[in-house]
Amino acid sequence: MRKDLVDALTAASDAPGTGLAAAALVIARIEYPRLDAERYIAQLDAMGDAARRRIEQHVRDSGDSSTPSCIKAFNSYLFEDQHFVGNRNRYEDPRNSCLNEVLERRTGIPITLSLVYMEVGRRAGLQIDGINFPGHFLVRCPDLSTRGSGLIIDPFHAGAELSEHDCRLLLEKHVGSEVAFSKSLLTPATRPQIMVRMLLNLKKIYVHMRSFPQARDVTELLLALTPSALSELRDRGLLAYHLNDVTGALRDLQTYLKLSSMGDMDKEAREEHQQIWEHVKTLRRRVAALN
Repeated sequence: MRKDLVDALTAASDAPGTGLAAAALVIARIEYPRLDAERYIAQLDAMGDAARRRIEQHVRDSGDSSTPSCIKAFNSYLFEDQHFVGNRNRYEDPRNSCLNEVLERRTGIPITLSLVYMEVGRRAGLQIDGINFPGHFLVRCPDLSTRGSGLIIDPFHAGAELSEHDCRLLLEKHVGSEVAFSKSLLTPATRPQIMVRMLLNLKKIYVHMRSFPQARDVTELLLALTPSALSELRDRGLLAYHLNDVTGALRDLQTYLKLSSMGDMDKEAREEHQQIWEHVKTLRRRVAALN
């Protein structure tokens, strides 16, 4: 992993404001190292201007400037005019996690379509927050005319508005009974939380594809955003192990064993700890054989 990529993501994540595009385009450089970020920022700017004009025209024609009415006009622009659509057929394609490809191909997964929704909406004058909903990323638009969580919107399904009941069903569909529904699940996500979720999605895809070099790059970025995440330290070590990087694997796995043993461990954690220890012993034997 090039240090400049880690530095770029850290800077984008810490930058003033709430913009997500710059950080998302840094992540896309894992797959597209020579990506021209400015080209896609300009595309979002142009889309934002067009969406704003569409909303203003709708308000003039209808005389309705309410939030739901503006969202309706915005959805018409994004999903009817621009033809953005959820990629149901190739959900695991890594291009769905790269903002440049989502903008080029007009398709993606819930989190990247939500990112487009937020970025274009912000440029069009709308306040739209991301919701780190388990299993299916959503967005929220505050609406002063209603109580509660405002308008909950699903960009993966053409901007469908979801009720609390819909959200309960969505949670059950994706995670079953593992997570109990509460309104806290509908609170706005921070920029680092959104970036971490994007990276976790991408890492899962790369591991499934056995694209271990890219998966390790993703883990480097995850550790840049969450330095204390022991699970990412472990995964970076395991990926180094699969890539025959003995030095890197030993460094990370030995550190993980040391830090993870400081707390209480349940049966599953103890079994995992033992498996990691077996990897470490194998690596030490390899080192000894080379000396």
